[in-house]
Amino acid sequence: MPRTITVALDGSAESRAAAEWAAREAESRGLPVRLVQVREPMPEPVAEAPALGPDPHQHWTEQIVRESAEELRLRHPGIEVTTEQLVGRPAEVLVRSAQDAELLVLGSRGLSGIGGFLVGSVGLAVVASTERPVVLVRAAEQTAEERRTDRTGTPVAATPAGPVVLGLDTRDPDAALIEFAFDAAARRGVQLRVLHGWNEPYYYPYGMAPDPQVTQMVAQSDAAALSEVLQPWRQKYPDVEVVTESLPGSPSVRLIDASHGACLVVVGRRIRRSVVGAHIGPVVHAVLHHSTAPVAVVAHG
Repeated sequence: MPRTITVALDGSAESRAAAEWAAREAESRGLPVRLVQVREPMPEPVAEAPALGPDPHQHWTEQIVRESAEELRLRHPGIEVTTEQLVGRPAEVLVRSAQDAELLVLGSRGLSGIGGFLVGSVGLAVVASTERPVVLVRAAEQTAEERRTDRTGTPVAATPAGPVVLGLDTRDPDAALIEFAFDAAARRGVQLRVLHGWNEPYYYPYGMAPDPQVTQMVAQSDAAALSEVLQPWRQKYPDVEVVTESLPGSPSVRLIDASHGACLVVVGRRIRRSVVGAHIGPVVHAVLHHSTAPVAVVAHG
């Protein structure tokens, strides 16, 4: 089966924005878009009851998928758009769908009045369980010049000209994560901004005054490690402008701050299994909820 950009569609403005983002990504990669709509199975007593007429909910969901596909074909006539309606538990179905996808794209909702965004239980479960890259997109507030809507008035995410931001742990750099970020920057023709946050010396929390010399030594050592990790990728992608920042402080805070004005934030998730199930880690969790840009989560070993 050929790779696709797969989108989870539920009719919300966020999922429509995710579909629009996926269509632009598909154009840059030369891949088709697959719109997937998942319906949960009816409880057994309801399913066994005799049908009294057409299922209005099924008709509504079919209409959502059909109209969304038509919108994408109108705006992006060069890409192939297919649709699929599946039945099952949404997180489980989407994880299975992601196995044959180049990317899985989901929508995330803004939290009105709170400085963050909502990634529901389905989205978190999918991110934690799939080994394919997952991108979360929200229907963002945009400037008048960037604001776009479809013919139904639904806001769709614009493509800002900001950088791709990569959060990188120099102690355990992963090739798939780094290549994803370099490739994203290269295809967009934008700068790649690589961030690494490091913990300050242990005595700072105890109220001792920072030692500028020690801080400078740590910063220089970390910057050198970051430069060494990225050197092969600079050679592979010579046209990508790379800016590196090695700063003290929380990695999640640094990435959230950098997301303002970025076109994409790329973070890694180590594949770890435990008796309580998969999890995504505190940095990825924070970035998913608070980034103002789409977030790509790349799983790695």
